[in-house]
Amino acid sequence: MAIQTIGIVGAGSMGSGIANLAALNGFNVILRDIEDRFLENGMKRIAGFMQKSVERGKMTEDEKEATLGRIRTTTNMEDFKDADLVIEAVIENMDLKKEVFQQLDEITRDEVILATNTSSMSITEIAAATKRPDRVAGLHFFNPAQLMKLVEIVRGYNTSDETVEQLKAVAEQLKKESVVVNKDTPGFIVNRVMIPHFIEAIRLLEEGVASAEDIDKAVKFGLNYPMGPFELQDYAGVDIGYYVMEYFQKEFDDTRFAPPLLMKQMMRAGRVGKKAGAGFYDYE
Repeated sequence: MAIQTIGIVGAGSMGSGIANLAALNGFNVILRDIEDRFLENGMKRIAGFMQKSVERGKMTEDEKEATLGRIRTTTNMEDFKDADLVIEAVIENMDLKKEVFQQLDEITRDEVILATNTSSMSITEIAAATKRPDRVAGLHFFNPAQLMKLVEIVRGYNTSDETVEQLKAVAEQLKKESVVVNKDTPGFIVNRVMIPHFIEAIRLLEEGVASAEDIDKAVKFGLNYPMGPFELQDYAGVDIGYYVMEYFQKEFDDTRFAPPLLMKQMMRAGRVGKKAGAGFYDYE
């Protein structure tokens, strides 16, 4: 089946980024959220991202408008009946994801692949909410989806080889490098490596070994990373990392993954990163 129209559930930073990416690469996009205001904010983010590209001479105003013209917004789940592939990008809440997939399973054609952008949660559990677990997989993009080169394609217990191959082809059309995660394990590849790295950095800070600034500097210049662990957590959202750690601790039954006390205190104080004006650093 040729994939021409991609549905995106959720117009937040990830959903809008994936929608923009798909439209930039010639796909028609149906972007859905629960309220018009979320859709309006998502479209503003998309337009703002492309406007910077126009100003830098990387795209023309006509190309920007043509890309925006390929994105249709809606609050109606029924509109996904026209989609050839649907990617869910709602918050990391398993009950909500299963509810979304149950609805998509009833609305979309039987041959349509249903993918989740979850960064850590069980593909198998999400797929069990549908009658097509062989057509469900993880398709994990990184933020910002328009720029980050990697996408993780994650098998659930029942995901078919055909589904994986189709998603690899879509990733190639989106100009992404893909990796296939063959076992449905929490955090897949990237987060499985990154979360312990975050936890150890926070422990160094808690123990007074070094400042957040110097730990970030050491990682950037010593390991040649583009961002330090505290910069990255603030950018992605301290709350997101916290919930992933809690999920890891529960799924692996291992206290090594427990969120450090400092992180719990930050959550209570509302210091959840750039979006809140404060995280490990102050942004006001």
